[in-house]
Amino acid sequence: MPEEPAETAKWDPGFTRQITGWVGPLIKRYFRAEVRDIDAMPGSGGALVVSNHSGGMLTPDVLVFAPEFYGHFGFDRPLYTLGHYGIFMGPLGDLLRRAGVIEASRENAARALRSGAVVLVFPGGDYDSYRPTLTANQVDFAGRTGYVRTAIEAGVPIVPMVSIGAQETQLFLARGASLARKLGLTRARVEILPVSVGFPFGLSVIFPPNLPLPAKIVTRVLEPIDVQAQFGEDPDIDEVDQHVRSVMQNALDDLARERRFPVLG
Repeated sequence: MPEEPAETAKWDPGFTRQITGWVGPLIKRYFRAEVRDIDAMPGSGGALVVSNHSGGMLTPDVLVFAPEFYGHFGFDRPLYTLGHYGIFMGPLGDLLRRAGVIEASRENAARALRSGAVVLVFPGGDYDSYRPTLTANQVDFAGRTGYVRTAIEAGVPIVPMVSIGAQETQLFLARGASLARKLGLTRARVEILPVSVGFPFGLSVIFPPNLPLPAKIVTRVLEPIDVQAQFGEDPDIDEVDQHVRSVMQNALDDLARERRFPVLG
């Protein structure tokens, strides 16, 4: 049997152009979205963009950032987003891969970075995107530090990025991690059972997913971090992770101080 092509080979720049040209303006208008300091991105070469994740199941993070990225750099420079294997099930998987979403693994990330592409990763994953509304402006990767090793091994800078507003698209009450453990869901790699309230279904325990409210979303790209230049040839992973999260938290705090009202921004 022929060998399955690499995940990165499935990216279709023409299809991506169509998607961003259609969805981008809708997302920007609905969320009054802003992406600030896109010029902070390295002008060429591989880079690992590390961001907080927000908005629950219908997170708009990628749909806010990707159109601005391609508007700035063009479609000759791919942006790959690491995604949980579960989202690739069914026919949607092929469409996601054509748009540059690849299954999250160290191997896929390394291949993309070494090709000179930009890779977007949300280390906190669902755990972060379902953080309670009361802790909406906290960077929480759930102790995951694999992104640091990925950047070091690929020899690329880490580009921190923060976003605010999507955690106001509904009321997130609890992650439900203890409930998931009690029900034995962790055996199926389901670590949380989040509870939220929104429109039009009201109370939701993962399903049914409520529609996001039109909260104003602001995303900010921060200065790249050259890990080995800043932390030495054999950097301490935990120290780098703490620094990245600290830089991100300070920037998120700045964005939070600008907001006057929930949803309205």
